[in-house]
Amino acid sequence: MIRVVLVDDQELMRVGFRMVLGAQPDIDVVGEAGNGEEAARLAAELRPDVVLMDVRMPVLDGVEATKLIVDAGTARVLVMTTFDLDEYVYAALRGGASGFLLKDTPPDHLVSALRSVAGGEAVVSPSVTRRLLDRFVGTGGAPLRDASVLNVLTEREREVLVLIAKGMSNTEIAEALFLSEATVKTHVGRILAKLDLRDRVQAVVLAYETGLTRPGVS
Repeated sequence: MIRVVLVDDQELMRVGFRMVLGAQPDIDVVGEAGNGEEAARLAAELRPDVVLMDVRMPVLDGVEATKLIVDAGTARVLVMTTFDLDEYVYAALRGGASGFLLKDTPPDHLVSALRSVAGGEAVVSPSVTRRLLDRFVGTGGAPLRDASVLNVLTEREREVLVLIAKGMSNTEIAEALFLSEATVKTHVGRILAKLDLRDRVQAVVLAYETGLTRPGVS
């Protein structure tokens, strides 16, 4: 069973999510919270697989709650927002969220995303990731992080990271670089390990912040 905690300051929203998720045979909603402080406490107490986290809430917002939960290692976090271009979402991704969904996401997509995150994957549409980064990382100014952090990567790993940042899947990267999908998967794993990143989402953010790839560059 995938154990989930729902976090939203609107009770009606939580009821809706609970109805959708509760109908799934492999998902168990084990708790609900109305703000980030309650969310962090419940995550520590219940140790769910995934916290479905709203971002704009009283007491403690979803960004800070995400950082607390991820740093404590108590759960993976999937953030929700009403707007796809939201500075809160970018901050949450930087803070360790495994991805984000819009609140009007179709029920089947929500269920699929939760299963993916519970399985250790990241869930963010490449096109939306690019738009978020285009807006919040900057438009051609100085990199936000020292690119020397990438020196631990081989040339091939840097190539793979660039393609990850473009939103390519392992299959697409394999085709572009004439490699097997298994080899690409190994490269991705090494990139995440060397750079101490949790998932592909953080790899994309780092690629932009170091200037390895830039907003608007295809």
